[in-house]
Amino acid sequence: MPVSDIPEPQDPADALAAVVALRRLADQLENAAVERAMRTGWSWPQVAEALGVTRQAVHRKHAERLIAAGVKLRRRSP
Repeated sequence: MPVSDIPEPQDPADALAAVVALRRLADQLENAAVERAMRTGWSWPQVAEALGVTRQAVHRKHAERLIAAGVKLRRRSP
């Protein structure tokens, strides 16, 4: 869907609030998907490739939360 097809609120505050809400939703969806992937045995590089980011970026963003959630994380082989 082209951006021009998306209805835009007339009030800039409403439009910006919608952007914030979408970002929060995207973060929640990413967190859930990464956790599900890691719980099923995916590696950091697999998750990173699926998200289009580096392994380091995905690890930095999600590792602490996943550890706190009790997810067993895969370690790289020496």
